[in-house]
Amino acid sequence: MPQPSQPGALGDAHASPLITDNPGQARPTQRYPVEFTGSGSEYFRIWIVNLLLTLVTFGLYYPWARVRKFRYFYGNTHVAGHALDFHGDPKRMLRGFLLVGALFIAYNMASSVSPTAGGIAGLIFMAVWPALLRASLQFRLANTSWRGLRFQFTGSMKGVYLAFAIPVLVLIAAVAAGIGLVLTRHTAGMVGGAILMALAYVAVGPYIFYRFKKYQHENYVYGQVQTAFRVSFGDVFKVFAKTAGVAIAVAMLGGTLVAVLLAAGIVESSRPGASWMQSPLIAPVMFAVILAIYAVPIPYWQSRMQNLVWTQTGSRDLRFKSHLGFGPLFRQTLINWTLMVLTLGFYWPFAAIAMARLRLQAVTVHARIDLDTLVSRQKAAQHREGAGDAAVDMAGIDFGL
Repeated sequence: MPQPSQPGALGDAHASPLITDNPGQARPTQRYPVEFTGSGSEYFRIWIVNLLLTLVTFGLYYPWARVRKFRYFYGNTHVAGHALDFHGDPKRMLRGFLLVGALFIAYNMASSVSPTAGGIAGLIFMAVWPALLRASLQFRLANTSWRGLRFQFTGSMKGVYLAFAIPVLVLIAAVAAGIGLVLTRHTAGMVGGAILMALAYVAVGPYIFYRFKKYQHENYVYGQVQTAFRVSFGDVFKVFAKTAGVAIAVAMLGGTLVAVLLAAGIVESSRPGASWMQSPLIAPVMFAVILAIYAVPIPYWQSRMQNLVWTQTGSRDLRFKSHLGFGPLFRQTLINWTLMVLTLGFYWPFAAIAMARLRLQAVTVHARIDLDTLVSRQKAAQHREGAGDAAVDMAGIDFGL
């Protein structure tokens, strides 16, 4: 069992009061590394059975497959010597799965009838999507426990709709203002309007991501502790902007490499007069460039965003710290992609385990709470209040958020 260590103070965040045996004395901060003990060979057996049964049942086994997957990953994720657990009922998840499937089918059928019917169905689907996301978060958290105490998600219906509505309204307002400037027919106005609309489109994706993460990470509850989220939109936008810069730099380096190879005569056709595109080396060179364009920015974004989001999630009493490095994640990504290609996809379970271990073990839990006291008091309170399974009221929808 891992023993906690004592790092320095982490700063305050507005949340619940400290829970200690002695209310007049705050506990020092303790650090609990997250450990992941999953095995690629063990998960391969679960994965292959899930895949075959899902195919044989035309997808109906999918909820059972997800439950088996969650129980394996959760059961091998340990915090302070105790593993997480997943309690989801696959029968309830099947109802949610069929509900979402029916919505997709209805949309496709409406689209095949006429563009107008498809547009109306699309608007209806977009209108209910935030509610489905909220139900998914509630279901996942209500069915996740640590030391027998279940988590909760307390985000409101109003909150999830505002998380998406505000970015959309900002985009509409910016585009309307940009069109208004363009219609002035003045050079400065037209240029300014075009710039405004371009910036709005560039920023709306990161802003939607920020709004949803804020809604998600400030509504986690465990016992008497509720998390806060101290990330600004500027912090999120910087990660997106830097990732875009990395992608552009990699693309430019790749283009430069191809140009140098062409100038040196290394990449050229073996037949006289044939195009350099017919060179036997052009395919591996272009493949390497395209692979780099994807393999570098994606791990960069994942590492920077995980560190930003989770390090700024928590309360005054319980918070997280993530130190996921780009280098290890980049190397693991290259290994996973290469071996999945060589094994025709059968390396996927081993890749999933390797990624889970790398990303989970980069996280530590910092607590100023006596965890034994927190769990025992909350269990007693639940028993006195007769609180049952919070997931009973959920629709069984899970999107793996």
